[in-house]
Amino acid sequence: QVQLVESGGGLVQPGGSLRLSCAASINIFKIYRMGWYRQGPEKQRELVATITSTSPNYADSVKGRFTISRDNAKNTVYLQMNSLKPEDTAVYYCNARYSLKDYWGQGTQVTVSS
Repeated sequence: QVQLVESGGGLVQPGGSLRLSCAASINIFKIYRMGWYRQGPEKQRELVATITSTSPNYADSVKGRFTISRDNAKNTVYLQMNSLKPEDTAVYYCNARYSLKDYWGQGTQVTVSS
């Protein structure tokens, strides 16, 4: 079992920045892949970014604006979001692929609006 707790969401103006955090209940060094997904209003959940021990992967819509990173010592994964746009508004979910299972956090709301 893996528990994931997200934090860092909120309301931000277009062009602004936010950093999301995802704290895991186990040593993330053991976790094959961690990532962030989002679900906007009346939309399906979509991939934002993932990271393994070797490299990150990003959705085309966020490349160059978002950065995913992991701190194994803190068992935490981050999503730095810059140049935010209204279309980035969504609930953001942390994901962990561990022992062939997917685990999800409860989600954190990000709203980009003036």
